[in-house]
Amino acid sequence: QVQLVESGGGLVQPGGSLRLSCAASGSIYGVNAMGWYRQAPGKERELVATTTSGGTRVYADSVKGRFTISRDNAKNTVSLQMNSLQPEDTAVYYCNAMVQITRWRDNEYWGQGTQVTVSS
Repeated sequence: QVQLVESGGGLVQPGGSLRLSCAASGSIYGVNAMGWYRQAPGKERELVATTTSGGTRVYADSVKGRFTISRDNAKNTVSLQMNSLQPEDTAVYYCNAMVQITRWRDNEYWGQGTQVTVSS
């Protein structure tokens, strides 16, 4: 069994910053891609940023230059530093990971979600 536990999030004023963190634990052989998605009310879940174990990073156009994703492969953690937050960034943010549970099998896992609200 694998769990993704998120921390961070909360309420911040426009222009402010927040940092989200996510730790994968459990029966893990290895972790491939790790990333963050978000879902605003009435909208579909969308990719925010993702990173491979080799360090390749992909960002949504809407967050480029403002958000930075980083990971610690030794600790199976991923973080998202969010700067210059705007009201349109308000959403529930979900951690996502492709986890090798054996040498030959990957499973996709999701965190429980953490609320980010940007409002004055």
